[in-house]
Amino acid sequence: MLASVTTAAEARVCLAAGADIVDAKDPLSGSLGALPVATVREIAVQAAAAGRPVSATIGDLACEPELIGVAVTEMAATGVDYVKIGFLPGSDARTVIADLGRRDVRPARLVGVLFADLTPDFGLIAALAEAGFAGALIDTSDKSAGSLPDLMDTARLTEFIAMAHRAGLFAGLAGSLRIDDIDALCRLRPDILGFRGALCLDSRRTFAIDGSSVQRIRARLDVACGTTARAAG
Repeated sequence: MLASVTTAAEARVCLAAGADIVDAKDPLSGSLGALPVATVREIAVQAAAAGRPVSATIGDLACEPELIGVAVTEMAATGVDYVKIGFLPGSDARTVIADLGRRDVRPARLVGVLFADLTPDFGLIAALAEAGFAGALIDTSDKSAGSLPDLMDTARLTEFIAMAHRAGLFAGLAGSLRIDDIDALCRLRPDILGFRGALCLDSRRTFAIDGSSVQRIRARLDVACGTTARAAG
């Protein structure tokens, strides 16, 4: 269970309610909106104290090697375990991925994010693996367009997970996921299910995290997924 948070206080709530990994992200700044590095550091401290990994996004940036490379390096320096980078179709994604593979951001690992509602190129999965990425995540760009299962059918989601696993990457699913999506998605055996809106007051992703909502998601995951959805990134 990955829980996207905006503050150290939200991270504490999610960690106390059983989140496996916290994800530092600003929902007001886009699908992969970046938080200030100082805030990410505070979130990373909370996660480390709880013995849980933390990921962070770099923002919805143009697919330019130097721009993304600098952003990844800066975010990796905050102490996070994983840095998430979004790749849009038609962009020079392969050049950026190869460039990131030559950058040393250890101990942080990289996660490539594709978008279900933007005709994702699953051919990038092999490039991510070749560049040393740890995982691949399928998300949604337009959060008003519906949940991930509304935008990508089961066959394609299954294909994404299988391709990631064959490449040696962990596979994550996210994108306005609802509690009622959990059972069907767990049957696909992803490594990660990521949540934001379902954890918030009134299920609004820009509202504050609600501890009881986090607990409900955690309980449903425990029943539906058991140990099949592990904390990874």
